[in-house]
Amino acid sequence: MKTLGLFLSLLLLAPGVAFAQTQGLFDAPSGPLSAVGWAGFRDMHFMAESIGALLLAIALAAVIAFHPTTPRTVDQLHEADMPKVYIMYAFVGAVIGVTVREFGMVIGVVVFGIGGLIRFRTTTDSARDTGRLIIVTLTGLIAGLGLPHLAVITTAFAFLLIFLFDSNPACRVKIDQLPPDRLVESAHAYRSVLHGHGCKIITEHKTALKGRIEFVFRLPRRGTRDVLHAALCEVPLETRGDIDWEIE
Repeated sequence: MKTLGLFLSLLLLAPGVAFAQTQGLFDAPSGPLSAVGWAGFRDMHFMAESIGALLLAIALAAVIAFHPTTPRTVDQLHEADMPKVYIMYAFVGAVIGVTVREFGMVIGVVVFGIGGLIRFRTTTDSARDTGRLIIVTLTGLIAGLGLPHLAVITTAFAFLLIFLFDSNPACRVKIDQLPPDRLVESAHAYRSVLHGHGCKIITEHKTALKGRIEFVFRLPRRGTRDVLHAALCEVPLETRGDIDWEIE
């Protein structure tokens, strides 16, 4: 099936590649690429356009990523962090677009080739880590192409996005071995603790037959798991269960 999918993808791309070849888009450069080097920091027009393109990409991705219906479909912990992944990948796409516009389609082929290696040959724990890996690789490539000003802009944007996103990590806490006849009361007790510590609950699931409650939520900026865990362990004994954590 994978081979068939790859064949179909190549088949669909073939007309576009043929058109690009006829237009000379994939013609190899006849010498080294003209790099602006450190003088690029004086090109305020290019820097302003690049920052504008990155901001637009982030804003448009946020419109889709933080759609009002998104929290209703969250079931797993990784799904709670998907809006961040969408924005990071839109940011990566915008950086690739700016680089291709500056250096041409040849660089686009190189970038997508590197992206393919990262996607299929590198093992990471999450899509978030894959996004960061692509960003640092892309930043290194841009710096090597002689665009240090764009590399600095890309790093600054990525640093800011990571700071904003990771300040409120997504967590899932599962409470088992709860009294089935007090499941609602237990859910209220644990929910009150989470709200009391500034957590934003994304989803809540109850399984009466298993005596289980699951919360997917975001920790506050200054909150820690240890402090919250201690507070959850202070729930009254008659509504208390076994706590199991998962943090993205």
